[in-house]
Amino acid sequence: MRLRSALPLILVAAAACSSSGGGNETVTIGFTGPLSGGAALYGRNVLDGLEMAAADINDAGGVSVGGRHVKIAIVPLDDRYFPNESATNAKRLVHQNSAPIVFCPHSGGILAIQGFNASEPSFIVGAYSSEPQILESGNPLTLMIPPKYPIYFDAFAQTMIDSKGKRLGRIPGAHAYAKEWTKGFSAVWESKGGTVLTNNEIDYNTTTDFSSVASKALSEKPDVLFVGGPSQATALVIKAAREQGFKGGFVVMDQAKFEEMNKLVPMAMLENSVGVMPTVHHPDFRAARFVEKYHLKKGADRDPPREVSLTYGAMRVLARAMELAGTATDARAIHARADEAARTLPDEFKPSELLGVDATGHMMQTTVAAHVVGGKFVPLYLKQNE
Repeated sequence: MRLRSALPLILVAAAACSSSGGGNETVTIGFTGPLSGGAALYGRNVLDGLEMAAADINDAGGVSVGGRHVKIAIVPLDDRYFPNESATNAKRLVHQNSAPIVFCPHSGGILAIQGFNASEPSFIVGAYSSEPQILESGNPLTLMIPPKYPIYFDAFAQTMIDSKGKRLGRIPGAHAYAKEWTKGFSAVWESKGGTVLTNNEIDYNTTTDFSSVASKALSEKPDVLFVGGPSQATALVIKAAREQGFKGGFVVMDQAKFEEMNKLVPMAMLENSVGVMPTVHHPDFRAARFVEKYHLKKGADRDPPREVSLTYGAMRVLARAMELAGTATDARAIHARADEAARTLPDEFKPSELLGVDATGHMMQTTVAAHVVGGKFVPLYLKQNE
């Protein structure tokens, strides 16, 4: 993937929150996330959602604020998944670019930014992460976009215990997010009478051969394997287990996406798995409409991962909040209208059902997961904000 050089970013940023020669005002929306390294595809997906929303908003004339039309400029910076670089990038975007909103797609970076975003100059953190700690901090200027990951625990555990058995083998990633997911899910599994086997955690970002760890996990005769990290590495874990004869099911953390794993392994290897519902198979009519829109922009051979659709919706919500607040720059005023914006956003701008923004700053939405049965994605409807 080609990364944008720093010079073009500075030139774009110089025009942010200013008037062009044609009289059009522009507001910068910042992004700091991984655009290089092992998580670059994930970062690019989140950025795609923001850029797609900004393009649609600008094509329609921009954000209408007090009779003025304000265009949106997305300014991305690469933080390589390092929280300290996320914080540095956010400060740059706010101080040099006057960004009232900075999106970040990983919990470490989000938590680092939350340490100063409510101070002056204040700005909203567009948080694309399902880590519950993001809301537990009580930060007053956070918009958390996806559902918190504990929402998956009960449905995933019950579905797998009912369909495959009670012995849970574990091959999770070694990063902090995976550790917390593993801890929480394992507790729910045991609460349902299941048996939790050895935790064979491994670094998904640096490991290329998962055959030995798969062999170790399978030696304990699990009925189900718990796996999860970046999609590509997760697919390789599943492939290694299947090639060694594993016939059981997989619980896949929400970090990995079926549609991306399916590019590396056939659907037959994903059989009897539970995980995030691919947007292209989502039963909501709004999702189908978003997929059609994405295909028109990116090509019929490309399907949008969930992070594309949800960040598109979040950007639409915040643009609508700007209109309701009568400002494109006052972060506190914009955040205060986010709930109303989400509840009144026209269906044509939604990638799925949005129910509002709760008092903690969490986007509420109907959440649907998937159980792969017979090569098809069977919907699992989950309780909101578990």
